[in-house]
Amino acid sequence: MTTLRIADGQYLTPEMTAETGDVLVDQESGEILAVGDIDDADETLDATGCVVIPGLVNAHTHAAMTLLRGYADDEPLETWLREHVWPVEAELTSEDVRTGTELAACEMIRSGTTAFCDMYFHEPEVAAVVERAGLRALLGQGIVTVGKSDEEAAADVERGIRFAREYRDGSENGETGPRDAENESESESRSEHESSRGDRVRTACMPHSLTTVGDDAIDECVAAARDLDVPIHYHANETHAEVEPIVDEHGTRPLEYADERGLLGDRDFLAHGVHLDDGEIDLLAERGTGVVHCPASNTKLASGMAPIQDLLDAGVTVGIGTDGAASNNDLDLFDELRDAAMLGKLVAEDASAMAAPRVLEAATRGGAELLGFDSGLIEPGGNADLAVVDFSAPHLTPVHDSVSHLVYAARGSDVRHTICDGKVLMRNRELTTLNEEAIRTEAEERATALVERAENG
Repeated sequence: MTTLRIADGQYLTPEMTAETGDVLVDQESGEILAVGDIDDADETLDATGCVVIPGLVNAHTHAAMTLLRGYADDEPLETWLREHVWPVEAELTSEDVRTGTELAACEMIRSGTTAFCDMYFHEPEVAAVVERAGLRALLGQGIVTVGKSDEEAAADVERGIRFAREYRDGSENGETGPRDAENESESESRSEHESSRGDRVRTACMPHSLTTVGDDAIDECVAAARDLDVPIHYHANETHAEVEPIVDEHGTRPLEYADERGLLGDRDFLAHGVHLDDGEIDLLAERGTGVVHCPASNTKLASGMAPIQDLLDAGVTVGIGTDGAASNNDLDLFDELRDAAMLGKLVAEDASAMAAPRVLEAATRGGAELLGFDSGLIEPGGNADLAVVDFSAPHLTPVHDSVSHLVYAARGSDVRHTICDGKVLMRNRELTTLNEEAIRTEAEERATALVERAENG
């Protein structure tokens, strides 16, 4: 056993208070061994003037969209997606997704995020990056059938289910149908990392949304998820345009329709949930289905603001996500904490709503619960997924309330060290697992070439 002592700072307790003491980590098992007064360890990480918090959990994102950061800004969601984003995404290569995900990993590690949920394309490449970076992730191949031929739609569904199967159990047993070109090109990434990723990569079935995936495809995804014992994650009630078509066609609210199709399991969770009525909130609470709040993206795209305090009051598990960097435009969860707290008060018309401890809890243990990881708390036996936040900057002085500062004042750049699964991914603001300079250079080149292909094609 090799131990790591995070020393001479404070740590965040499960009760959301900051206590003076050390955190002792078993680097081989990736578990927290003890908190409090620690005398000795094989390695020491200085936390003087810092607060050690659970690693933040980005519970909904599209990591490789870092390549589209700042592209097609200031457009409403439907226009942004259909006229700008989807045409560019049609030109994505597996190498683009790899590089975009590497860039996202750099940004998330730098800002104290240790786990994320990714719904995108070429997911074997994403899994390989997660392994190299040392992060933790729940991954799913995004499934979209709208606007596609029957053959294309079937292939998309099959690809998503295949990824969930292969990366759930680390094998290719039970593969359905012939391998398509996309998965063929990524087989090397898959085989290289299957044996070593352990519990840091999990999978889900991820139909994009209730309006972009047909009924039969949704049914197939639900059946596969239940058979594989993996969760389902999808977009729902993000805009009025995701609500009205379902009401018009089915005569029912979107989440009632989702419930009828088996999409509201107690391990399933949806992104956004902006336009929920009271009945849908009650249904989520009754079914045990979670919601990921993406306040910056919902604000930028003028989608609206989710009734998160109402969801919390109803007992719904809530996580925090950035969404993709194309609609945010960063992956810094500290920004999301502030937005969730500030905007949540406006929505509730109550300054006591979305109080700092509840928001921070959503971004740590709430997100970890949704993704299925034993993280989000600093206590013996839990995953050693931690961020060490430096409180020495002027904007964090004086310290009357550490939790308040973490939500209302801290920035991703205040993170001094990031640890995931007991391994130090960033030490004294230097990344240890990724070559940031090389990744940034390649990302610039690939992003430029990607947009040129889309605009010239």
